[in-house]
Amino acid sequence: MPMGYWVRRLDASLQAQLDSTLARVHLSRRQWQVLDTLSAAPVTPAEIRDALRPFNAADGGGGQERDLAALVRRGLVLLLDDRLALTEAGSALRSEAAGLVEAARRELTAGIGADEYSIAVSVLERMSNNADRLASR
Repeated sequence: MPMGYWVRRLDASLQAQLDSTLARVHLSRRQWQVLDTLSAAPVTPAEIRDALRPFNAADGGGGQERDLAALVRRGLVLLLDDRLALTEAGSALRSEAAGLVEAARRELTAGIGADEYSIAVSVLERMSNNADRLASR
């Protein structure tokens, strides 16, 4: 099979696996990204939009606003001094989700050495950059 087949298949499998993992704690992928971003430090709404922009290209970021509002309604995120921050419940849920995501990553990379993983990511990054360059000609 050509590389494109395996890349698409892996992408679909990774997305399904992450969605399934996060569903165990009632989070969407975008909600997880918000919680994970806020775990480092409180940020302004503009800063979180910028940080998550690469993940929101498909819908222009509109879904991010809905997911952020849902996290606020659930009492996981709050706006404090014009900055978004995790609540205690948000921090606890983020930690729980991080543990599940990390366990899933360990299972996904079982039998793959750190050097192999690094090489695979490097090759995919270079190929993506080359494809972008070729497409812009």
